[in-house]
Amino acid sequence: QVQLVESGGGLVQAGESLRLSCAASGRTDRRYTMGWFRQTPGKEREFVAGISWNGGNQRYALAVKDRFTIARDNAKNTVDLQMNSLKPEDTAVYYCTADRRLLSEVGISPDYDYWGQGTQVTVSS
Repeated sequence: QVQLVESGGGLVQAGESLRLSCAASGRTDRRYTMGWFRQTPGKEREFVAGISWNGGNQRYALAVKDRFTIARDNAKNTVDLQMNSLKPEDTAVYYCTADRRLLSEVGISPDYDYWGQGTQVTVSS
């Protein structure tokens, strides 16, 4: 089992930046693929970004590619999502996720093993 806690959400204006952080605890001795998803009311959870256990591979949704960057620090058991040039359509609850499968296996699928409680990001126009 691993527990995930997100932080860093808030209200920003369009064009500004925000950095989300996720702290993992529990069985952090295992190798997990980490990811970020987001969800807006009435819609399904949407893949945002994923990173392999060693940080060597990343994957991004087309909607955020070149604006968002995912990075992890395995020594601190954290994974961050740097979000630049934010747009109103980025408004959502953002969830940190972890999975025991490789990034190439779990990919953008929403069936990651573990989920945080989510943090709200609101981008005003």
